[in-house]
Amino acid sequence: MPAVSVARVMDVIALAQPLLLGMDWMDPQWLLDRFGQELFWLSMVIIFVECGLFFPFLPGDSLLFAMGLFIAGEEIDVFGAGPGLELAIAMGLFIVAAFLGNVAGYEIGRAIGPPLYQHDGRVLKRKYFDQTQVFFDKHGNKALVLGRFVPFVRTYVTVVAGVTLMDRRRFFTWSAVGAALWVSIIMLLGYFLGTAFPALGENIDKAIIAIVVFSVIPMAWEWVRHRRTNAPEAEDRDHDGRPDRDILGQDVD
Repeated sequence: MPAVSVARVMDVIALAQPLLLGMDWMDPQWLLDRFGQELFWLSMVIIFVECGLFFPFLPGDSLLFAMGLFIAGEEIDVFGAGPGLELAIAMGLFIVAAFLGNVAGYEIGRAIGPPLYQHDGRVLKRKYFDQTQVFFDKHGNKALVLGRFVPFVRTYVTVVAGVTLMDRRRFFTWSAVGAALWVSIIMLLGYFLGTAFPALGENIDKAIIAIVVFSVIPMAWEWVRHRRTNAPEAEDRDHDGRPDRDILGQDVD
């Protein structure tokens, strides 16, 4: 590719990055530059909060992907154990953080369920609780696993499980399964991409491109989901007391 074309592509990426990653604190590469090795522990806090404390707009997916990429390139080396063992330790700790975030959200929902449901705020809307309950009714235990992979939904699924007094043992079991799959799949994807293409770890611009491209996937999914859950077709048109679409935007029979 001619040099002028490369420069043009990089200009486009530079312009698109703020739109795709939002504010600086939602950009994993900016966080790495700002916090260095401490980003590892900060990421654990972000994952914990996103998974249960009513902050659905945090960059969980892109952070996990970036951590795998950074570990492969040895930009993150907290334990000095080599990339492979570092990845295994990191995945274990992030799984624990994700699971504990779920537990916190569940217990909060269980403790203050009715007031939380009746509040109907700007972020915690009653409609979203109803749509999440429909999602639970449709998918059962799998909702705790499937919802984990969808931004925004993974926060609501946890809270609604508590509000509806789901059995603790059932919730803990399937939340642990969901946390393990979510963290492992996304971090391994970033790690193996970084291993297969070492230049990503050596070239910050290429690393940013990889993170931006991966970040588009959950954002695109969230855009489609939001449009479908807020469309007129999602309302209770058959007057059966339930929304006609669940929190994923899927039609309900």
